[in-house]
Amino acid sequence: MSSAPVFSPESILDTDLYKLTMQQAVLYHFPDVHATYRFTNRDKTRPFSRQSIERFRTAVSQFTDLVLTASELAWLKETCPYLTTAYLSYLSAYRYKPEQVRITFVPVSADGLFGNVEVEAFGPWIETILWEVPLMATLSECYFSFVDTDWNYDNQELSAYDKGRTLLEAGCTFSEFGTRRRRSYLTQDLVVQGLAHAAHAVPDKGRFSGTSNVHFAHKYSLTPIGTIAHEWFMGIAAIKGYENTHSVSLDLWEDVYHDSLLIALTDTFTTDAFFKDFMSDISRAQKWAGLRQDSGDPFAFAPRVKAMYLSLGIDPRQKTLVFSDSLSVDKAIRLQKQADELGLQKVSFGIGTFLTNDFTTASSGGKEKSKALNMVIKLSSVDGKPCVKISDDLTKNTGDQATVEHVKRIYNLDPLKA
Repeated sequence: MSSAPVFSPESILDTDLYKLTMQQAVLYHFPDVHATYRFTNRDKTRPFSRQSIERFRTAVSQFTDLVLTASELAWLKETCPYLTTAYLSYLSAYRYKPEQVRITFVPVSADGLFGNVEVEAFGPWIETILWEVPLMATLSECYFSFVDTDWNYDNQELSAYDKGRTLLEAGCTFSEFGTRRRRSYLTQDLVVQGLAHAAHAVPDKGRFSGTSNVHFAHKYSLTPIGTIAHEWFMGIAAIKGYENTHSVSLDLWEDVYHDSLLIALTDTFTTDAFFKDFMSDISRAQKWAGLRQDSGDPFAFAPRVKAMYLSLGIDPRQKTLVFSDSLSVDKAIRLQKQADELGLQKVSFGIGTFLTNDFTTASSGGKEKSKALNMVIKLSSVDGKPCVKISDDLTKNTGDQATVEHVKRIYNLDPLKA
């Protein structure tokens, strides 16, 4: 059994970089918009205990203690020049408001001790945008401290070192993306240390580019990694409309970031829909540094992206491709091999749950997997308008069904694909 205590985040920066970059963009464009986020547990066969949810409530109530320290502020100024003085001033004054989070335990067992949990965050978008990542990380840690305790930390750092070394020796450039669904804070700490040690051991092949977690990047002098997430496209579409929504979202992002952080996520309303908008403006396709794949068949993505760039007269060798969907070491290496064969020179991998929630059960002596939670928190509405996501993976679609059908009609999407 794990003896690790459950804590609220140790730092306000214990989140993914793209939450800060999107918060800055919301501050710039939509400071008065209100938003709602909702939790979904995709695996209903794994209920939470009442005890775990009470501990979760307590942890959330302690988020008020999180403040940006002088050391963190100085580091952000030096490390993240795209974060403006105005935004850093806002972040310095920011305080979590637990009253924005509604947590409801819904018993399903006869004794009332086990059940489902409903989590909703609501308030100004500029404030609620920071809740998603630490809520998920905290809920996961509560679950694995009070419900599923058949595991331990044996060899976690060594396992991360071995994974990192294998990726590096295969020539892969990769970053750690595992904050949201990590088993615990300590797990991610051990993983980041293991990966950093692997990078020192294999200095001349591949590259460990950093971590999406801003706190651990600060703690271990790594590069924080991240740009933009689905919720930016979801929110903009709900506010501005779905016609040419990718173009509008990318233009608004450029207003804030100009020539930095220009990696576009392709699958908010399917990659088919994204390419229709993206290919309509060659100058934008030339300016944006690259694309990120986060659902669907990753092995179909690189050939398709190469063909797309070539059709626009753009050299695909100069463009970055980031893969971030359910990656393992083996899958990343196979994708790297494919990229090499295609002549694509700027490929990287954001690896999450496979690094920060890869465990076996203690009772099996390490022979059986101890599964991570399959959960999400998504932007549900902005100013009362429903937000949806229609990814390239049917099981990951979320949101109001009538809006989903509306978007499908606009982009002539095949229902079998969406």
